[in-house]
Amino acid sequence: MKGLLKLNQMLTDLTRSNHHTQSLTLFVLAHSSFTPDHYTLSAALTAAANARYVTFGAQLHAHAVRTGLWAHSHVANSLLSLYAKAQDLASVERAFTEIRCPDVYSWTTLLSACAKLAPVTHALQLFDEIPKRHVAVWNAVITGCADKGHEGLAFNLFRDMQKMGIKADKYTFATMLSLCSLELLDYGRHVHSVVIKSGILDWTSVVNSLITMYFKCGCVVDACEVFEEAEEGGKCDYVTYNAMIDGFASEERSEDAFLMFKDMQKGCYGPTEVTFVSVMSSCSCLRAGCQAQAQATKMGLVDCVAVNNAMMTMYSGSGEVYEVRDIFERMEERDVVSWNIMVSMLLQENLEEEAILSYLKMRREGIEPDEFTYGSLLVATDSLQVVEMIHSLLCKSGLVKIEVLNVLVSAYCRHGKIKCAFQIFSGVPYKNLISWNSIISGFFMNGHPLQGLEQFSALLRSQIKPNAYSLSLVLSIYSSMSAMSRGKQLHGYILRHEFSSEVSLGNALVTMYAKCGSLDWALRVFDAMVERDTISWNAIISAYAQHGRGKEAVSCFEAMQTTPGIKPDQATFTSVLSACSHAGLVDDGASIFYTMVKVYGILPSVDHFSCLVDLLGRSGYLDEAETVIKNGYLGAHSNMCWSMFSACAAHGNLKLGRKVARLLLERDNDNPSVHVLLSNICAAAGQWEEAAILRDMMREFGTTKQPGCSWIRT
Repeated sequence: MKGLLKLNQMLTDLTRSNHHTQSLTLFVLAHSSFTPDHYTLSAALTAAANARYVTFGAQLHAHAVRTGLWAHSHVANSLLSLYAKAQDLASVERAFTEIRCPDVYSWTTLLSACAKLAPVTHALQLFDEIPKRHVAVWNAVITGCADKGHEGLAFNLFRDMQKMGIKADKYTFATMLSLCSLELLDYGRHVHSVVIKSGILDWTSVVNSLITMYFKCGCVVDACEVFEEAEEGGKCDYVTYNAMIDGFASEERSEDAFLMFKDMQKGCYGPTEVTFVSVMSSCSCLRAGCQAQAQATKMGLVDCVAVNNAMMTMYSGSGEVYEVRDIFERMEERDVVSWNIMVSMLLQENLEEEAILSYLKMRREGIEPDEFTYGSLLVATDSLQVVEMIHSLLCKSGLVKIEVLNVLVSAYCRHGKIKCAFQIFSGVPYKNLISWNSIISGFFMNGHPLQGLEQFSALLRSQIKPNAYSLSLVLSIYSSMSAMSRGKQLHGYILRHEFSSEVSLGNALVTMYAKCGSLDWALRVFDAMVERDTISWNAIISAYAQHGRGKEAVSCFEAMQTTPGIKPDQATFTSVLSACSHAGLVDDGASIFYTMVKVYGILPSVDHFSCLVDLLGRSGYLDEAETVIKNGYLGAHSNMCWSMFSACAAHGNLKLGRKVARLLLERDNDNPSVHVLLSNICAAAGQWEEAAILRDMMREFGTTKQPGCSWIRT
């Protein structure tokens, strides 16, 4: 008898310490010497359930039936757990029917299995049949609804539970808090208040759930307050610190994450694998990340795949290609994440061939690529052949997740294969907003604006609502078509659906009205914007430039410079220099060019030099414009030459016009515009014979000037 008691104790201890295989080995060895009782069998069944040894568990089930031990409640409940963990609902239900007097554990296990493995309606029907609804029963049905994506049902059940006076426990609150996102922040605060009123903040798991919930909602201050209260009350564990570190990392507050990591080491809770993963994945300071890496090495975590992946992510973010390669090569075990980091880093460094070779090696080593692998390759590749290869691989592997299909649509659009893109898009059964945005953008990008608008109309008819990006795409289409009346309709939609605070949409509206010829409406939108960024100022300066309002553009540029948090960029200077050029503001333009180089340290591009040459040339400063071209480090770029050529035509400078024409013809001998413009310069200078020769040359070589066109109908 004592030997059997000792055996049962040993089996229980091994199972509790997660040594399930050893527990079952001991059971088999002792079976010849001892006749198992219901405690022995229950311990063995628990070990088999936790180790997922279903076949061995079924043998124990048969033994329990033969010996009559299945009649004991804890043996029957262990059988339920065995089949529930094996996800065998039919066996769970069959075993449940054999229990004469099911207890709370029996009902909870059955309900939990139904909630996970059957439609939620089946679980709710079973829930209504349970005679005594203990808190564990409520937890099972609430968790089941939450896991199946029925958050509304979970919230309703939690409310019913409170109305019926059932006191929630830590599992209930942890589940409810995990469902609270930014949209449900107020409800999360309500649950927090219920937790405080219940007086159960002694449960560390609830504290951890509160911290995670507040970080998920972006409420860093609230998360810190919960942590400080828990720390003062001694209610923290290593999970609490991990939640704080991971939360700071998600908010891109890497310094705070690292300080929390250091504080964790001062206490009695040492860092875990999860800690190092969070710290190193978020480290913006490579030095701090290296310290964490050194500590992980000291703790013997160099063989942990997740930690090594975090190290690779850290070095990849800093562009340390050699370090990433070194860690990767030293890893004895790699998972799909390891390979994805390697492929992604090589693509970021524009090493496309090496990335593809890594992908092929990954396949040879038996690691199956996932949607992230294919997505990375599709986003970065410049080869249509690679896109088509990945497409065929996706079809063969059956990996048709919507995320990778969306990237595939974008890849085909980028390579001009809009028919292939639309075919894939049409075959996506459950389209999300990214799907719609990708195809609308693709049609617009490939010169099919009307088809893009058709897809936008289809999006509006679906149950998915467009976001700011969708609307900005359509505004860009209206801008390209000069369709101001339809743009105004969309403007009304934006106001009605409370999108007016979106800066990107304000910028798109300013651009749309300006390109459609309504500077007044562009100014109205700009003045009404509560928040503006650099793009907003660029848009209004460009609007002034397009309408020949150079002085206003310069004044706007000066106002931009005095606005806190706003700094001009290359596009700003291109717009304001263009405005000065069209308005003949030579002094202002020269001063702005000087400011760009000397004050803001921006290296002038071809567009900037072209604007400067155009500015000087239009105003008759042809010698100065020629000096800019000669002394410019970009050489005689065709854009600058065309600006100079136009100025020569405007001012009848035949000598300089011939020199510029020679340069342009060396670059593009077939361009008829060069011959036409030079012929006009010759005619204006009275050189009729030379003008006639140029016209004869055009007729002889069959070159004709492309006729102009306009959106304006007469």
